[in-house]
Amino acid sequence: MTAIQVLREEVKQYIDNADDKSLRKVKTMLSKELKEENWDDLPKELQVLLDAAIKEGEEGNVISHEKIVEKYSKWFRK
Repeated sequence: MTAIQVLREEVKQYIDNADDKSLRKVKTMLSKELKEENWDDLPKELQVLLDAAIKEGEEGNVISHEKIVEKYSKWFRK
């Protein structure tokens, strides 16, 4: 197994056991990295909306998937 494969496995294990706060941090970090690579290709209006959404997420202004499913259960197929 190569060093990068070992690293990938360690990161996967960390993510599988991480709490909500840590997962949000990892997501933000990865989002920012992807954002830097493709950001200039996006329309300015979308950049503004994405910045606002990322800020809300970082501030904890989110609704869990479970609560969305509970609130809008009629919209989900079973």
